Amino acid sequence: MLTQKTKDTVKATAPVLAQYGNAIIRRFYERMFQAHPELKNIFNMAHQAKGQQQEALARAVYAYAANIDDPQSLSAVLETIANKHASLGVRPEHYPIVGEHLLAAIREVLGEAATDEIVSAWAQAYGNLADLLMGMESRLYERSAAAPGGWTGWREFVVRDKTPESEEITSFVLEPADGGPVEDFEPGQYIGLAVEVPALGLQQIRQYSLSDAPNGRSYRISVKREAGSATQPPGHVSNLLHDHVEVGDRLRLAPPYGNFYVDVQATTPVVLISGGVGLTPMVSMLARVLQSPGRQILFVHGARNGAVQAMKNHLRRTAAEHPNFKLWVFYSEPREQDVQGRDYDHPGLVDLRLLGDAILLPDADYYLCGPIPFMRMQHDALMNLGIREPRIHYEVFGPDLFAE
Repeated sequence: MLTQKTKDTVKATAPVLAQYGNAIIRRFYERMFQAHPELKNIFNMAHQAKGQQQEALARAVYAYAANIDDPQSLSAVLETIANKHASLGVRPEHYPIVGEHLLAAIREVLGEAATDEIVSAWAQAYGNLADLLMGMESRLYERSAAAPGGWTGWREFVVRDKTPESEEITSFVLEPADGGPVEDFEPGQYIGLAVEVPALGLQQIRQYSLSDAPNGRSYRISVKREAGSATQPPGHVSNLLHDHVEVGDRLRLAPPYGNFYVDVQATTPVVLISGGVGLTPMVSMLARVLQSPGRQILFVHGARNGAVQAMKNHLRRTAAEHPNFKLWVFYSEPREQDVQGRDYDHPGLVDLRLLGDAILLPDADYYLCGPIPFMRMQHDALMNLGIREPRIHYEVFGPDLFAE
């Protein structure tokens, strides 16, 4: 347990760390990778290059410091972090390494301002945070190992099917190489996938939402090709999967994790709101919830146009077959061949106001997934429509935090 003096010291110095947070975290990663280059096989080096991981960690450290009197207020955030860590294979032996280089970076950047008392307080705070996360991650590992078809660490899978879903998104069906069953998952969860990236000379891990209902035999992921731009490099892993991984090839997977999923035991309505490749966990939720006859489901999806909208025909067909399922699609840049009323319902960005009262269902839960700006926009729109915060659920992929 942290003493009140330690908590007071951490809170008092939190604004200083917020001011110098990015510099501290950049130095932390430099030190750690220099001393332990093997950890580059765990961290997303694309996010490192863009500075996103550094910024996100700096904000997370500040959030923990600001809430150190009541860390349980961050329980949902910590649970999300623990699930992502388990999917990456983070283990207890990694925490002392992180702590050593984080504290050293604080001393280096703050200089004389980082007194022994301050560094000692932060060391204790970090130890407390590490204990919380290690406990959560241990329980996740134990649960995966004990589940039917479950495992821990990396398991080899074979690509049984590769299907283009749009110009940008391709689905991969993966079955265990050992022929055994696979652990069930909650609709909305993701798997970690590890591949060797020759261009980097490193293993890289990415997390992909499972895009079908659980069946005990295989997993399906649907991957968007990150083509890159003038300011953003192409995605190493997504392009490797699209261009070089074929049926019969082998990939290594971690078990399913994640705390963003639909409650399949409930009978209340479900509203799914997605943008772009954010539809992948929603398709899994949809497939599973449709197994509960009569449960009302609304799906609002936004895409640029029909060329990049994944699973377009599947969603339209499903809506035609299930009277309890209603679908609305928005195209922000419809092509000439995209027909309103057939391919999409509304031009422009997703605007929930255009749906009127149809989107406002009693006791409904609202699930958001997509780019960060998209989710902020939809979150604010729902709040303005009177939806209470506890009814709004979202998933953020990548290092960004949803709240500023």
